[in-house]
Amino acid sequence: MIGAVVLKFFHVQVIKHELLKERAEENWDIEIPFGGMRGDILDRSGELIVGNKLAPTLYFMPAQNRDVKSVAHTLAPILKTDAKKLSEKLAEKAYMVKIAPEGKNITQAQADEITKLQIKGLYTGVDFIRHYPNKELLSRLLGFTGYDGQGLAGIEYAYESFLEGSGDRIQLYTDAKGIPLPHVDDGFKTGSQGASVELTIDLEMQKVVERELLQAMEKFEAEQALAIIMNPKTGELLSLASVPTFHPAEYQDVNPDIYNRNLPVWMTFEPGSTFKIITLAAGIEEQVIDLHKDNFHDPGYVKVANARLRCWKRSGHGQQTFLEVVENSCNPGFVEIGQRLGSEKLNAYIRDFGFGQSTGSGIAGESKGILFSKEAFGPVEQATTSFGQGISVTPIQQVQAVAAAINGGKLYKPYIVKEIVDAKGKSLKTFKPELKKQVISEEASAQVREALESVVANGSGRNAYTDGLRVGGKTGTAQKVVDGTYKDGEYIVSFIGFAPADDPELLVYVAIDSPRNSVQFGGVIAAPIVGRILEEAAILNKIPKRENQLEKDYRWGDALTHRVPDLIGMTKMNIQNQLYTYRIEWHGTGEKVKTQMPRADTLITIDDIIHVYTD
Repeated sequence: MIGAVVLKFFHVQVIKHELLKERAEENWDIEIPFGGMRGDILDRSGELIVGNKLAPTLYFMPAQNRDVKSVAHTLAPILKTDAKKLSEKLAEKAYMVKIAPEGKNITQAQADEITKLQIKGLYTGVDFIRHYPNKELLSRLLGFTGYDGQGLAGIEYAYESFLEGSGDRIQLYTDAKGIPLPHVDDGFKTGSQGASVELTIDLEMQKVVERELLQAMEKFEAEQALAIIMNPKTGELLSLASVPTFHPAEYQDVNPDIYNRNLPVWMTFEPGSTFKIITLAAGIEEQVIDLHKDNFHDPGYVKVANARLRCWKRSGHGQQTFLEVVENSCNPGFVEIGQRLGSEKLNAYIRDFGFGQSTGSGIAGESKGILFSKEAFGPVEQATTSFGQGISVTPIQQVQAVAAAINGGKLYKPYIVKEIVDAKGKSLKTFKPELKKQVISEEASAQVREALESVVANGSGRNAYTDGLRVGGKTGTAQKVVDGTYKDGEYIVSFIGFAPADDPELLVYVAIDSPRNSVQFGGVIAAPIVGRILEEAAILNKIPKRENQLEKDYRWGDALTHRVPDLIGMTKMNIQNQLYTYRIEWHGTGEKVKTQMPRADTLITIDDIIHVYTD
């Protein structure tokens, strides 16, 4: 009998020891969770856009400290909360109480102060909150995370399954009363960090774009504004901006209309004259017009069925080539192109260019826009659609379509994510350019580029002209539609521009909603903004100076300009003898000019200064 007891003890304490110990520990342990570390969000070069910041969270074990009121009165001033409510929370019947929201994501200073108090039964768990080194930048694209760290909007929501991480956990072993067990070491469970999402966004370009939009909002007292930069050869979105903006960590303080609406993909409106690019591309492809040989007379209006459709220039443009129709953004001229195409072909091209359906960008909240049905596409609807009125499109649809019109006719899907990489550096998913279809030929696309460069040099887009870059583009001015009717005095002005015109690498679209303090034309308000963005983006993209740029003709009201002479190698006496009337500022004490800014042959106004540098 004694032998049997000894054998049983041996079986339990030796053979079954580890198994029984493991089962016991499962009953004894209480876990203090560490917040899961979400993956970073990076730009195309690996620059941090959204990261993580340490934010401790407090836990309390009532069984280890019965003096709940004292604990509450000690913590309340530090946590800036009501002591009575905190006391009620700490007295909950639970092994462990998570002190939230009062003690969740506290500052490091608060955590340090509480640690010094050595309060029995109080534990500090590690948690993380999102860190935004660029503050409000990109907020309406990025979205935000909620109270529990889960993505609730934007990229954070769309890629939640990749970004989320599981947190580490400390295991405390206690008896039923919460008293720590002697001779049992505390344990640790390792979690996993979320994967990083690398965007196609260029952070430096985004800064330029948001700066320009915020300045425009202030200058023109606009309701809102948006911008997109795309690489037309790939569909990569280099910048996506909406203003007004907000700080993602303070989304609760913002009107939900702001954080729920990523304007470049959500907003739909009549495109106005920027849509004429599609009519132009279709007309050239179908050879119903010749830009240089065909002529059109514009009396200021065109009659279609029982409707009289006016040109923006009431007196009309008179006799024009179709290149001049494009330069002048002449509505009757584009109605003529649409009529030559016919309703079926025009409608087919509009849909082939991607309108009336989602682009498939993968960006949350994308709209489809509204086109006329085949049955409703009568003569008047066909005419107004030809110059961008009566339909509703999204900015990203316009950018996708214009990219195809200028890049050789290839319709690429826009995309915002470049790669998803796990915490160990392993690529989980890579995104590449995706060609949807060939919409027009390379030859037709080249003519579209030629016409749109002429618009910027000689036509309605002259305010986007950038010396040495060769910019092409088209203006847009559309009256706002509210509850199905046009709103007097309210317009959305826009400009879509690209560079270099002979080999486009950057496509920029800007729209300003309800600007004031200025004439409400896209060529006046939006074109200069696009010109400045293209100029800075071209430097960031290392696009060299282009040859064979069309010269911009002087018109009344333009600033007087001249080309900078080559002063390198000349002395001050040489320059004075040339009788130059330019404003020249000298730097250095040497005899000869070594460098100069701006460089020779740059176009400057008569008020600009030429800086010359000697030894």
